[in-house]
Amino acid sequence: MPTTFPASVRRWLIIVAGMIFFMIVIGALTRLTESGLSMVEWRPVTGWLPPLSDAAWQAELQKYLASPQGRLVNRHFTVGEFQEIFWLEYLHRLWGRLIGVVFALPLAWFWWRGALDAYLKPRLLALLILGGLQGALGWAMVASGLVDRPAVSHYRLA
Repeated sequence: MPTTFPASVRRWLIIVAGMIFFMIVIGALTRLTESGLSMVEWRPVTGWLPPLSDAAWQAELQKYLASPQGRLVNRHFTVGEFQEIFWLEYLHRLWGRLIGVVFALPLAWFWWRGALDAYLKPRLLALLILGGLQGALGWAMVASGLVDRPAVSHYRLA
């Protein structure tokens, strides 16, 4: 096992670790404010844009109000109240995408430039795959709250 890696690789991995720490904080806030079910669709590629017009906000609100949480808990929500819970979940998902990009692009660059040794390559590839699976798991948790009752399954959390 090598004891040192290029400084650029170390800096990159420290940045990603810091981003993951902030993702945990954002995720905790999302959970505590019950904002996680505000986005009822999973669009991993095109979902990075928020609603950009009043009509788009109204459409998002209607989708939310059709969900169990919208129907049973927050049926009185106005667009403004909906936006309050929407933005935190939006930030959570956007930050996850950003972590993926900040991890994957430098990984490809360092791999192509030969800056990664044989010890690191399979481990970093495994982390990339696990990061993608974490996003899919996050959606599965949200999906569990979009059917029947407005709560994320504690079994899925475990």
